[in-house]
Amino acid sequence: MNRRCFVVNLKGLIGYGEGLVLQEKAFDKVVSGKADGILLLLEHKPVFTIGRSGGKENLLVDEKYLKTAGIELYETNRGGNITYHGPGQIVAYPIFDLKNWKKDLPWYVTCLEEVIINVLKDYGIKAGRKPKYRGVWVGDKKIAAIGIAVAKWITTHGFAFNVKVNKDHFNFINPCGITEFSVVSLDDFVKDVNFDEVMEKVKDNFSVVFDTNFKEASRKWLESN
Repeated sequence: MNRRCFVVNLKGLIGYGEGLVLQEKAFDKVVSGKADGILLLLEHKPVFTIGRSGGKENLLVDEKYLKTAGIELYETNRGGNITYHGPGQIVAYPIFDLKNWKKDLPWYVTCLEEVIINVLKDYGIKAGRKPKYRGVWVGDKKIAAIGIAVAKWITTHGFAFNVKVNKDHFNFINPCGITEFSVVSLDDFVKDVNFDEVMEKVKDNFSVVFDTNFKEASRKWLESN
């Protein structure tokens, strides 16, 4: 299928609220038929987000402390529990009309996991899945979290992949409500990891896994009517 798909690589640190607005812009473009899919790639400013499954009980510090630490807190409409986004983490928001791929949410989430598993394979790292928990794991340590939302078969939200992230911030929560396992980052395995190189590999693997040629697009295009 010849799909009209675009990738927008957003530069600098993006606030979470700003990211939600940009997702809405992308959603509007897809729902109006101007694109079949738009992939947003970015880094967020430090933020904890709480999904539809809740997660406030898994926040281990009070909100006053978060303010002093410079970390925002948001409740969102994605699936899943509490998670962290911050600098050194690749966040991917695929705004895809699944009617142009497959109307199958487990298939879609498995594809998101496959993108990251393939990137890690490029670095000689064997990663996989856990039957009970979504996301990508290296052994018993989580390297990427996934949480999505879907309306009219159009996806929003996506994944957060730890590349050179400050893992100390994960100590303020039970990530995704999980207490028996910990988190890990790509730079734990790869010395002098190049963030931009990893971002390119994420882009390339989206093209492979979703069998789609993504054209580069600008933020200006994304925000235009």
